[in-house]
Amino acid sequence: MIEQTKASDFKTKDIKVLKKLMPYLLKMRARVFFASLFLILAKLANVGVPIALKEIVDALEQSNVLLVLPLGLLFAYGVLKLLSSLFNELRDAIFARVRYHGMHLIALNVFKHLHTLDLSFHLDRRIGGITRDIDRGTQSVSTLLSIFVFNIIPTLFEICLVIGILWVNYDVFFASVSLATVVFYVALTLAITTWRMKYRYEMNDMQSKANSNAVDSLINYETVKYFNREKFEVARYDKTMSNWENVATKSFTSMTALNFVQASVIAAGVTWILIMAARGVVDNTLSLGDMIMIQALLLQLFMPLGSLGIIYRQIKHNFIDMNNLFNLLDKVPKVGNQVNASALKINHAKVEFKRVSFAYPGKSAVLKDISFSIKPGEKVAIVGASGSGKSTLAKLLFRFYDVTSGQILIDNQDIKTCTQDSVQKAIGVVPQDTVMFNETIYYNIAYGKEGASEDEVKKAAKLAFINTFIERLPEGYEALVGERGLKLSGGEKQRLAIARVLLKNPPILIFDEATSALDSYSEKKVQQALNDLAQAHTTLVIAHRLSTVVDADKIILLKDGIIHESGTHQALLAKNGEYAQLWQMQINEKDNEV
Repeated sequence: MIEQTKASDFKTKDIKVLKKLMPYLLKMRARVFFASLFLILAKLANVGVPIALKEIVDALEQSNVLLVLPLGLLFAYGVLKLLSSLFNELRDAIFARVRYHGMHLIALNVFKHLHTLDLSFHLDRRIGGITRDIDRGTQSVSTLLSIFVFNIIPTLFEICLVIGILWVNYDVFFASVSLATVVFYVALTLAITTWRMKYRYEMNDMQSKANSNAVDSLINYETVKYFNREKFEVARYDKTMSNWENVATKSFTSMTALNFVQASVIAAGVTWILIMAARGVVDNTLSLGDMIMIQALLLQLFMPLGSLGIIYRQIKHNFIDMNNLFNLLDKVPKVGNQVNASALKINHAKVEFKRVSFAYPGKSAVLKDISFSIKPGEKVAIVGASGSGKSTLAKLLFRFYDVTSGQILIDNQDIKTCTQDSVQKAIGVVPQDTVMFNETIYYNIAYGKEGASEDEVKKAAKLAFINTFIERLPEGYEALVGERGLKLSGGEKQRLAIARVLLKNPPILIFDEATSALDSYSEKKVQQALNDLAQAHTTLVIAHRLSTVVDADKIILLKDGIIHESGTHQALLAKNGEYAQLWQMQINEKDNEV
């Protein structure tokens, strides 16, 4: 009962995958039509070869064979072989564009869709697993189309032709046994292969897990080294691959059993038919040419059928891979545009948080009834202990998440009712953990503004006080920063990130611990640039070090998800409350360091 349910699930998933694949094929329906036409012509020519061979043998049996050769039939035999090959090649050439264009479109759609999914999806999924699904899924598109056009459809068409010829020209016995052999063979193949599919699912899962572990380990190479965890990483990878090896071995051994069963069915069917054909020749009800033709037709019938088991397994494997790929396309972003969402219109860039509450899925509220505003050109700082909700405020403003309750307004427009793209275009962010593309320094800065000129890029670098460092490098702006920017120090990455945001020059700025990785000299220089910039921009600063926000127009101290204190630096010190205690603690820490 369980196996029947699994088989039913496979069929349902396969049908869904085919439905999703069809629109991509229909985009090139003309090429599909002509490829199908050449496929039919190739098979007609292919089936004509045994018929020509029969006529040749029968002609050679005549008494005057030494005087006259059946040259016309011999030429016809050669032409049919040539036409079969020609039409097959034309089919392949025409269908090549369909295959690769389908791969291109599907890969593009998945890549595009992944960028529309919310932050929580990307935090929950491992990049190695996603890239593996995309790679296997797009490759399966090509493989699946090739199998259908070059194997399944031609084989089915040829089976119909061969059985039809046997039915019309000979005893119904030949056609019936051939059809029964085909049906029995296909039924056994489908049943056994469906049972074996559980091994493929397990292999895929383990391979994805191993790949994810490997990518994760190599990305965090320095951390592995810092904690001498090389043996642990190798052992973890080895354990997953050992499990994969065991399942793969079971899969292969069960495949050999299936191959033997398939060979037995074909051998029994062909032997039975040839015995009856030979008896017909002895009884003079069939000619020698008839027997050779029946044998040639059976060879043409069962040769492609002999590989049907392998083809069917490939189809099922590729259906699994494509299903994983289309599952990515089926993911619905938790944060999206409302129906008829309008573009955000910036007039003054005033930001307001109105009674905002937020909780991550499955967790208690991080923010509770938060209300404050940032006037145009004003700088507001959010401070507090780790986990108090500082960075969450920045993520909500950027619409990585939507508020659980309350509103976030920009120029009196609720950002939930505005398109994500327009909201995010209006905001520039320098995160605490800055990640760079494995490209040149110039590329990473210019990424902030499409079509930025060289002068604009260098001006942004000067404002972020990174230009001197860049100019000292042998390659200058063309120096590669390495994977995730590993060739740069934390301070250098941070200043590049600031330069990138300066180049974007949005009306609203978010600095999430933007100077946390800078040395004192760089911090002072960047703070000066940020202060100049803040005069013309609405700025939200998330800070741990209070010394970086003493000049803020307003400082908000978060504690347990609520606004605990609020005011200017001097006003909060005068209160002698928690902010003052935190300030004194950091001053003492700095004195101790000195």
